[in-house]
Amino acid sequence: MKFSLEWLCEYLDTEAGVAEIAAALNAIGIEVEGIEDPAQKLAGFRVARVLAAAPHPDADKLQVLSVDTGSGEPLQVVCGAPNARAGLVGVLGLPGAVVPANGMGLKVAAVRGVESNGMMCSTRELELGDDHEGIIELPADAPVGTDFAAYRGASPVFDVAITPNRPDCMGVMGIARDLAAAGLGTFKPAAVPQIAGGFACPVEIRTDDADGCPAFYGRVIRGVSNGPSPDWMQRRLVAAGQRPISALVDATNYLSLAYGRPAHAYDLAKLSGAIVARRAKDGEAVAALNEKTYTLDETMTVIADDVQVHDIAGIMGGEDSGCTGATTDVLLEIAYFDPERIGVTGRKLGVTSDARTRFERGVDPAFLDDGLALLTDLIVATCGGEPSEAVRAGMPPQEPRRIAYDPALAERLGGIAIAPAEQRRILEALDFTVSSAWEVTAPLRRHDIEGAPDIVEEVVRIQGLDHITSIPLPRTDGVARPTATADQQMERRLRRAAAARGLSEAITWSFLPMDEAGHFAGDTPPWVLENPISEDMKAMRPSLLPGLLMAARRNADRGAASIRLFEIGRRYLRGSDGASDERLTLGVVLAGDRVARGWATGNAAGFDAFDAKAEALALLAEAGAPVDNLQVMSEAGDQFHPGQSGTLRLGPKTVLARFGTIHPGTLAAFDLDGPVVAVELFLDAIPAKKGGGFARAPYTPPALQAVTRDFAFLVPLDTPAGDLLRAVKGADKANITDARVFDDFRGQGVPEGRKSLAIEVTLQPGEKSFTDEDLKAISDRVVAAAAKQGAELRG
Repeated sequence: MKFSLEWLCEYLDTEAGVAEIAAALNAIGIEVEGIEDPAQKLAGFRVARVLAAAPHPDADKLQVLSVDTGSGEPLQVVCGAPNARAGLVGVLGLPGAVVPANGMGLKVAAVRGVESNGMMCSTRELELGDDHEGIIELPADAPVGTDFAAYRGASPVFDVAITPNRPDCMGVMGIARDLAAAGLGTFKPAAVPQIAGGFACPVEIRTDDADGCPAFYGRVIRGVSNGPSPDWMQRRLVAAGQRPISALVDATNYLSLAYGRPAHAYDLAKLSGAIVARRAKDGEAVAALNEKTYTLDETMTVIADDVQVHDIAGIMGGEDSGCTGATTDVLLEIAYFDPERIGVTGRKLGVTSDARTRFERGVDPAFLDDGLALLTDLIVATCGGEPSEAVRAGMPPQEPRRIAYDPALAERLGGIAIAPAEQRRILEALDFTVSSAWEVTAPLRRHDIEGAPDIVEEVVRIQGLDHITSIPLPRTDGVARPTATADQQMERRLRRAAAARGLSEAITWSFLPMDEAGHFAGDTPPWVLENPISEDMKAMRPSLLPGLLMAARRNADRGAASIRLFEIGRRYLRGSDGASDERLTLGVVLAGDRVARGWATGNAAGFDAFDAKAEALALLAEAGAPVDNLQVMSEAGDQFHPGQSGTLRLGPKTVLARFGTIHPGTLAAFDLDGPVVAVELFLDAIPAKKGGGFARAPYTPPALQAVTRDFAFLVPLDTPAGDLLRAVKGADKANITDARVFDDFRGQGVPEGRKSLAIEVTLQPGEKSFTDEDLKAISDRVVAAAAKQGAELRG
């Protein structure tokens, strides 16, 4: 929000300078984002009078002017403006000045062979308006030779950030009230005129939507003349970043910026019948002032007449009833709209406006009459006309919030001791009412005040947050105890392990487009946000893989040859009771080349399902999962290739991970070229370790050398090697320390429908070496365990 120092001083009597005001604003919680001095932009521009205008000898549309700058000899200036003439008083940019609109530096130069000592300027060139049809024309008595910035009254402009909980500071007067409470001057509230209507309002005004529009006030002003607004008003609007349009429109914008109170003016001749605040009908449309047409539904509040909708209530007016230069009679609307309804409507329609910002945060419900009177006075003063009597339909909220307050809370909660008398002064300066028993009544405009802690915040911020003494937290002696939880420690280990394995960490949004989220949601629809950042970020992710696949696509589109991404985050599911269920997950996506082409390796090689399985097992081991006990099973999901994917389970029901090659249909949905493999670890499903302390168990290296024995088993083709391996390892846990598959043979000598799996078993003797009998007994147990998996020892 922007406002000029001159405008601020309309409501604040102060001698403070720009730097002091900026420091005070920051101290009371109104952050100053920038300060701009228009006088600097207008340096080198001077009020000047045209003494003579002669045709240019070599250009029909140019004139050679003799210009009086108030000092020395007149200057010769070449000008192409059609209104340039002798006697005109305008603005001359002298050599060395910089034109604000385009940054062009002025200098003495020849224009079509005639020397020109500067430039006569238009309002657009000085960024004072949009007019570029001719040069600026000042009053004939404007003091020639005066710096134009001084003549115009250029004032420094503050750009401040207003937090959403302070809609009372969305107007200049509200900011002035806060500064006065902080001791920077005396607050000067607006003088509200008494408007005596000269006739009964000829238009019926009512509200048929008491929830969306509790109060709707208005009146007619007839006989107005809608020309340009006064210079003082245009100057303040321009400082605030607004483009002056016409006196009627500028008056409503001025009211909004000065008092935080949006209003609207309708051309009465374009209305038919009663003006009503009501719910829209499904499918109704309105052509808004931003030249867009919006389709409405029955949840939205609108302002309409007997024929059509003219206004999206509290958000934007309509094109069909806007004021123009031909407007002679106007209907003024000033209303109170439900903030929540405004927010929902604005998000549905995707419309943002200054009015929505103010209504959505909550305007002052007690300012309806005063706002209508101030707006009426502005219009009558600038456009003339005769006002009717005011019409008041409905009733705004009138019950203020009363809070029992203890002045000692300022020190207990705010950390600063403030005398009760000073606290009372601060609160009353902010327009709170404080009883002798310290019952504090908040003004209706302060929607953010809900309890005693909010009052502490008011008192402390006005006193000055910089007055709070920094106090260190108590610290116990000795070595600090670890603060990370078990899950946080596991996340750290996994990040290090994934990075060590050559994966790059990605951080993707928790929100996804509906199509991408639905592709991974299965039969349960994903959670959908009511207030999404955009339509492409509407669904909560049911899996980490969609975001990683989208990241892989972006990298592939930019020429990445080998993509190895991982992410640790939450996926969001619907619980059995319908509530949101967040689950810690790790996702991995591998795409492109696993091995680049080279003289030693030949052609590039891509990733396959076994690469995904290797990543899954390695990361599960780092997470503390009992990987030796895991079973490889199918049902990785429709997003994976059914013949090149699987799950890692602890028992038949507990799924710790899924891995494999992404299905071609999924690749097409995400616009990716295959093959692409992925892993998803369900970290929340990993069982917690039982017992255990801080220190690891002591390790004693074995005294005797390990022994290896090889076994070759014939098994059915569909027998997973992992199942056989797990059975062999469990055959004699006391002696078998490891087992691995070193050969998978299918061909000559192996019966049809079977395969030969060769397993190397590592045996570790304890206190004495194995005897032949020991080895035979272990071998028998291995063969017996394998037989339970349908395997027979190959002869």
